[in-house]
Parts: sequence; structure tokens; C-alpha cells
Amino acid sequence: MLVAVVGPSGAGKDTLIAGAVAARPDLRLVQRVITRPTEAGGEDFEGVSPEDFAARKAAGDFALDWQAHGLNYGIPQAQLAAPGVVIFNGSRMALPQAQARFPGLRVILVTAPDAVLAQRLAARGREPEADIRARLARAAFTLPEGIKAIEVRNDGTLSEGVARFLAALQPVRA
Repeated sequence: MLVAVVGPSGAGKDTLIAGAVAARPDLRLVQRVITRPTEAGGEDFEGVSPEDFAARKAAGDFALDWQAHGLNYGIPQAQLAAPGVVIFNGSRMALPQAQARFPGLRVILVTAPDAVLAQRLAARGREPEADIRARLARAAFTLPEGIKAIEVRNDGTLSEGVARFLAALQPVRA
């Protein structure tokens, strides 16, 4: 089973995924490849140069790839063969491509109120205030037409958010 997790920046996607993976050993998290320095922090990802990303894309290394926020993101093909439920942090814009490629794809949409998003983005310390404002302006998005998702509101404690996320995974439990 393949599960795409999407939502606005600061909604807590990576935190909820990490909590779910810790609670359920059958869950497998895909490590994304991103054209961002690894030392930038945040999620566990493989940082590569734009040139390396382009070469890997040309070689067919990615099952899915997209651009967002001036960066390239890729989901390595090799990681999708893991046993159990495979989860990746995706992009709403890549969902039509993902759903076409993986017809059984499940989508979880993680949301949080704007005030919570703003607080979390500022606390990360990765972006200037103007970039944070731009991310908040994009936070109220709709999913592409035809994409259905299970919504998980992440506006409480970490344990509440993880419990909601795990409940959303119940229908796909392996």
C-alpha cells in the first residue's frame, strides 16, 4: 500500500509521519531526494545538487518528482518496493501524476489553523518572514480535481495528532 501525505508547510506532516512510523513497525517512510543542502534541517532527506537531481531523474531513479518552492523533490523508485505500508511526504500538485502511476494510492491531508502554521514556520527558522507569508498565502489550497483525501487536523498535542494520523491509516493497515 502506498500513502501520500500532503498539506501546507507547517501543518506537521513530517512530525506526524515520524510518530506513526515509531508506533507502527509495518510503516515504511520514503526518504525524499531534495535539491536543498542536507544541513538545512527539518525532515530526514537526501540533499543533492540540481545537477545530480537532473541526472538521477534522467536515469529513471524517481517514481515521482515535482518542483515546489524553488526546489526539486523526488521519490526514489527503489524505496517503493518496501514491505508494509509505504508513506511519502508529497505535494498536492504531484497528486494527479501519483494517482495515475499508482491507482491504489491513498492520500492523507494534514491541516492546521493559520495561526498554528505561522507559529510553526517561524519556529523552524529556515526562511525569512516574506517566505513564511508566501507559504501561509498558499496554505488554503484545494486538492486537484478528482483527488480524495482523509483529512487529519493537527492542531493539538503531538500525541493527539499522531493518534489522528494513525486512525486515518486504519483502512490501509497491512
